[in-house]
Amino acid sequence: MTMGIDPRDLPDDDLFRELGHLYETRFETLRHASDQAFEEHTRRTNELEGEYLRRRPVREVDPNRLREGARAR
Repeated sequence: MTMGIDPRDLPDDDLFRELGHLYETRFETLRHASDQAFEEHTRRTNELEGEYLRRRPVREVDPNRLREGARAR
């Protein structure tokens, strides 16, 4: 049984909102949820992140997040 709307059917704004909510709840889920809830959270996160990457195969990479950028700090 799958939970939630198929990510392919979500408009960009909804996809971003859903991802943001999952990121907000990730740590609490890791620490306090049942194994089944944590697995579902992980599955849904992977599903939504996969859809984001499908839509945006070339992401906006922050130069500060690269080794060269980190070394320059």
